Amino acid sequence: MTGIIRFYETGGPDVLRWESTEVGEPGRDEVRLRHTAVGLNFIDVYERSGLYQVPLPATPGKEAAGVVEAVGARVKHLQVGDRVAYSSGQSGSYAQARVMAADRLVKIPDNIDDNTAAAAMLKGLTAQALLRQVYKVRKSDALLVHAAAGGVGSILVQWARHLGATVIAVVGSAAKADVARELGAQHVLLSDDDWVAQAKAITGGRGVTVAYDSVGKDTFMGSLDALRPRGMMVSYGNASGPPPAISPLELSKRGSLFLTRPTLFHYISTRPALARAAQELFDLIGRGVIKVQIGQTYPLSDASRAHADLEARRTTGSTVLIP
Repeated sequence: MTGIIRFYETGGPDVLRWESTEVGEPGRDEVRLRHTAVGLNFIDVYERSGLYQVPLPATPGKEAAGVVEAVGARVKHLQVGDRVAYSSGQSGSYAQARVMAADRLVKIPDNIDDNTAAAAMLKGLTAQALLRQVYKVRKSDALLVHAAAGGVGSILVQWARHLGATVIAVVGSAAKADVARELGAQHVLLSDDDWVAQAKAITGGRGVTVAYDSVGKDTFMGSLDALRPRGMMVSYGNASGPPPAISPLELSKRGSLFLTRPTLFHYISTRPALARAAQELFDLIGRGVIKVQIGQTYPLSDASRAHADLEARRTTGSTVLIP
């Protein structure tokens, strides 16, 4: 028997239950792994709350690290004892053990620990997609990064600075402003201030090249207003609720803007794409270019408290659940 988190109805953090279950043997293209660290993300909250609909009962979780315990007959790139990590479009990482498709797993380099790998997969691969694929960031670019002290935001800031871009970070408190500065953001703005006007002033009135917005409803229109003509709005989260519906004319009125709502798994859908993105991410972490900020850990069995703290913005950096 192994421990697992399930929810049978959508709602607040209290719907999460700690239960026991059996984990079967892997199929021909699968492995069974014992989790050592599980990453917490806002998408877990979206599924639990019902914002994103999933079949019930459900187990949250899109990323984890662990050790391979058994391999299927056709699995060639992994063996028992390998340390692996994953970011999966199929939820279910809030468990002590799991059977899953082997082609979604990547080996963890020896110089990266399990907690870092678990915290880095979904958020780090998201950052890789946003900076290297959704829009290929250049040295001349000015970027607006919301929730810059959070899990994805903290990686975005460091990676964008490595690429030579100007980073304008938006955060929710003075303490998080200090975090963003330590990460390398050249300009740090508070979400309670007029960050649109400030971002415009920083860019000489022109506006930012790209706005990375994971907040949603509260910041969406402001992010559009902060863009330069032909700038790109990247809406990739809904921390404050879903963004408003807008007419395409709004993009035209603000300077022929581009709007995209990417999903990571469309950018790592093939094994080669996943391997390339993970290699780039692990290389930068291993070289110390990106430091994964793990602000807090919780027992996996206490996932409800972790969810409550995340929603109340009491967390900084990444959160890891320990099975």
